[in-house]
Amino acid sequence: MERPDAPSGPNSGPSSAPAPAAHPGGSPADGSGDSSDGRALARRRTVVVGTPGQGAELAVFEYGRQPGPGVPTLVLVHGYPDDHRVYLPVIALLAATHHLVAVDTRNAGQSVAVSGDYRISVLVDDLFAVLDAVAVPGVHLVGHDWGSIQGWAAVADPRSEGRIARFTSISGPDLGHFRRWTRSRLRTPGRWPELAGQLLRSWYIGAFQLPVLPEIFWQVALRRRYERSARRRVGADPLRGLALYRALRSPSGLGPRLPAVTVPVHVVVPVKDPFLSPALIEGLGEWVEDLRVTRVDAGHWWPETRPADFADLLRREP
Repeated sequence: MERPDAPSGPNSGPSSAPAPAAHPGGSPADGSGDSSDGRALARRRTVVVGTPGQGAELAVFEYGRQPGPGVPTLVLVHGYPDDHRVYLPVIALLAATHHLVAVDTRNAGQSVAVSGDYRISVLVDDLFAVLDAVAVPGVHLVGHDWGSIQGWAAVADPRSEGRIARFTSISGPDLGHFRRWTRSRLRTPGRWPELAGQLLRSWYIGAFQLPVLPEIFWQVALRRRYERSARRRVGADPLRGLALYRALRSPSGLGPRLPAVTVPVHVVVPVKDPFLSPALIEGLGEWVEDLRVTRVDAGHWWPETRPADFADLLRREP
C-alpha cells in the first residue's frame, strides 16, 4: 500500500518536525517530558486489561507537560497499519504546551494482545482502561482511521461522561453511521453513484477479511511500499491489524447503534482521501449535538504528512 499523500518534499512530511527523543535501540526513552533541545521525551507505562491469559498489555506513551490546571491533555489513538509513531510529528510541535498521551492499540506497536478479541466493544474497553490509568478528567480525544472509529464508539459510551471533553475525528467514520448512510443511498436510486463510489473506495475491507491472502499480499507487495512512503518500519503491525477487519464479521464487532453524542465533535475531512468519501459526513448532525466539520486539501494520512497544520488545528480547540 503506497500512501497517495506520502511526503514528497523536504518540508512536507514527518521529517519537517523534530522527532521525539529515543534511546539508541529505537524505543522511546524514559524521561521527565522536558528537553532542553525542544524535543519531547516519552514516559512509558504499560496498562494491563483483562485477566491473566486474556486481554492485553497496552503500551502508553506520555509526552510534553505534566498534567495540571491550564495544561490540555490530548489522547491520540492511531489507525491501521500504524502505531503511536504516526503522531510523533505533531507531538514534537505540541509538547511544549500540552500533555500528550499516545497509545499503541492492542493490534500494534509495543502492545501485546493475549486474547484474539478485536471487537469494537473490546477496543473501547481498552481505551477507557488507558483513561483510568492516565487519570486526567476531561481529555481531548483524537483518533485517526481505526483510532477514530474507536473514538466514535467511546464518546457514545456512558463512561465517557466527565472523562472525554471533546473528540476530533479524522478519516474514520462511526460504523453505525456508515451503515445508516449506506442504507439511505440504497433506498434512493439517484444516490447510487455516490454509494458505488464509496464501495469502490472500501474494497479492501472485504479483501482484508479473507484468510491467508492478505497476509501474503502484505509480505510480498505492500509492506515495503508502505514503509518507503511512511519513512518508517511497520514490522508485523499490518498482519496483526488484519484482526480488526475480521472482527467486523461478527455482528457484535460492528459497534453500537446511534445514540446521541453530547460532547463537542470536530470532524476533519481530508478531501483527497482515497478510502473515504467526503459525503460520509452527511447526516452526522442528526445525532451529534455539537458538530464542527473542517475540510482539508490533503489525503488520508494528513495528521502525519501535514503536522504543522494538524498542530494549528489542535491548538485552536477550546
